[in-house]
Amino acid sequence: MRRLVGFGCLALVVACSVSSVMAGEAVSLFDGETLKGWTQKNGTATYRVEEGTIVGKTNEGSPNSFLCSDKLYGDFELEFDVKVADELNSGVQIRSQTKDGTNEGRVNGPQVEIEASGANGAEAGYIYGESTGRGWLTPEDKLIPHKHFKDGEWNHYKVVAKGPRIQTWINGHMVADLTDEAIYESHPKGFLGLQVHGIGKGKGPYEVSWKNITIKELD
Repeated sequence: MRRLVGFGCLALVVACSVSSVMAGEAVSLFDGETLKGWTQKNGTATYRVEEGTIVGKTNEGSPNSFLCSDKLYGDFELEFDVKVADELNSGVQIRSQTKDGTNEGRVNGPQVEIEASGANGAEAGYIYGESTGRGWLTPEDKLIPHKHFKDGEWNHYKVVAKGPRIQTWINGHMVADLTDEAIYESHPKGFLGLQVHGIGKGKGPYEVSWKNITIKELD
C-alpha cells in the first residue's frame, strides 16, 4: 500500500512538472548588455544600453520612433519596469505591425500608454490605437485620469493579452480591462515596440528607460 501511495505522489509531481513546462515560463527579452533581438523602426530617436537598461532619447523634430522585437507575439503576459521624463509621452506597442512590412513602414497597433501623472493624473496604462485611425481604444468613459504612475521613479507594468482582451496593471493597480474584437481581428499577433514619442523643434532632449522586460507566451 505504501508503494502505491509513493507511486501516486511521484506521478503527481511529474504531471505538475509537465504542466508547468507546457504552460510556458517567462523569458527575458533584454540581456542587459545589447539590443540583440530588437530593431528600430520609424523616427530618428536613439536607443542605447546603459547600466542594464534600454534608454531611448528624443531627437529634436523627430516623429515617433520604435525599438521593436524581432519576434512576433500573440497571447502573452508581458512585464517591464519603465521610467520616463515628466515632459515626454511614451508607450509600449503590442501585437503591432508596419503598414508595408518594412522597417520604414508606419508602426501601427495597440499601444499601452506611458506618461507622468502630473498634478491632475494621466492616462498611463490605457490602450491607444497607434496609427490605426481609431485614437483611444479604451472607451472614453473609461479614460479616467489616475496617479498610479510614480513620476520620476521606476514603475512596474504588467500587460496580459489573451484573444480580444487586453488587461494592464501599473505598480499592482489594474488600469485597463479592454475587450476589442475589431483590433484583435486586424492585429491578432505582432511585434512589441518601445516608443520614444516625437517632439517639436526647440524641445528636449528627453529620455525614457526600460528594464526587466519579460514575457510569457500563453496557449
